[in-house]
Amino acid sequence: MAVCSIPKATLGRIPLYIQYLKKLPEENGEMISATKIARGLLLGEVQVRKDLALISGCGRPKIGYERTKLMQALEKRLGCNDITNAVLVGAGKLGRALLNYAGFEDFGIRILAGFDCDENALRTGENKPVLSIKDLEEYCRDNNVKIGIITVGQGSAPEVCDMLVSCGVKAIWNFAPCTLKVPHDVLLKQENLALSLAHLNSQMKIKK
Repeated sequence: MAVCSIPKATLGRIPLYIQYLKKLPEENGEMISATKIARGLLLGEVQVRKDLALISGCGRPKIGYERTKLMQALEKRLGCNDITNAVLVGAGKLGRALLNYAGFEDFGIRILAGFDCDENALRTGENKPVLSIKDLEEYCRDNNVKIGIITVGQGSAPEVCDMLVSCGVKAIWNFAPCTLKVPHDVLLKQENLALSLAHLNSQMKIKK
């Protein structure tokens, strides 16, 4: 089944399933049911069954799934075994936090380096260096970079976006609070932390 035939919502839940299965104690055994997964993740059982049926055909009625095979199917669908290289532009506090977070590699994404225009922010000797923005294009092409992460201010974000596109990236994860324009063949994911927190705050107040 092609990835495009799977709903976006289902694809978005795959990391949750993988994380849950990895954290299960070995003594729980090899078999796992959709019911148990749903309860563990506080998701609807019908929803989980549909998701897993789309991704893996290894489920057995009234028995469940072999955990190892299910995890392999989930990781294959998410591309965890095929590492995608990424770079980050904007080495401030948020940028450094993302750069140093090791969890992305669990899902097949490796942030190789950060880039910044401030010479005081450059760190060339580290495992994940922060390099000059002048070196961005050459670095991206030499390292087959496919994802660009933008953590600069909104004033600089459009220019950085254009630079990443010209470097050949095929997906951009933007944390700047502004709307960016990309070519039709480049994916764009907008991440507005303030809006996410405001939405959570609004939901909390409604429940009072």
